[in-house]
Amino acid sequence: MVRPTMADESLRLWLARKLIGRIVARAARRGLATRGLRDTEGREIRWLAPEIEAFVVAMTAEAIRLRPYAQQAELPTFGSRLMVEMAIWTMAADRSLRACGIAPETARQVVADLGWDIYRRMLALSALPVRLLTRDSGRRLRWTIRALLVFPFAPSGAPGYAVRVSRDGDDLLTDFTHCPPQSFVRRIARAQDDPDSLEAFRQSWCRYDWPGADVIAGDGARGHYRRRRTLSHGDPVCDMCWIGKASRDAISGQEDRDEPAAS
Repeated sequence: MVRPTMADESLRLWLARKLIGRIVARAARRGLATRGLRDTEGREIRWLAPEIEAFVVAMTAEAIRLRPYAQQAELPTFGSRLMVEMAIWTMAADRSLRACGIAPETARQVVADLGWDIYRRMLALSALPVRLLTRDSGRRLRWTIRALLVFPFAPSGAPGYAVRVSRDGDDLLTDFTHCPPQSFVRRIARAQDDPDSLEAFRQSWCRYDWPGADVIAGDGARGHYRRRRTLSHGDPVCDMCWIGKASRDAISGQEDRDEPAAS
């Protein structure tokens, strides 16, 4: 097997940056066109097309400014570099919204919603082959997560993803002890004294797994995911449990610290 050269990896990352930038800009234009916002003075406002375009320009420039903090060249896999690139755009969106006078709480909500719009589409596409092969929710979860642990979450060890994988009956346990996107955001928060960045990451990336697991399982039930500890809270591990049979854990899952409120 021929390993990709540094030039190949640089080209792949350059192309990924261009593609992710376009996807994020499209999601921002689509989402902000119909959304009310609250500014730092507490006023309810709505952006028109020129203001949305100005935000997209500012977000793109902010992504360029933040990229040196990502240290992508030091990451061991293309998958980890790709996920950090997506985190760069998440932080660029949050910081640019706040720079445009949007209240931090509203900026976090907007970023979380725009991110979920992108994430759920990608996740549904990733899970589609397995959903066509089996109706069993446990198998759908286990097979999809194991595929994602090949790409993009390949457990190469720090500074890439570090994860221990085990199985408990129908459930798959993935204990992440190092997460490159989370490490990147912590560097920003420390270097620029910006705790709002870490909170924006926690309220978006760290909350997607609950609905994401239900999307993968595709059995119409909720409660296919549990996590008691998380790196974003300063814990030593994200102890993720992907629950094959949701009914027995759906109630206990409500105790998880980062679980989004039921809608």
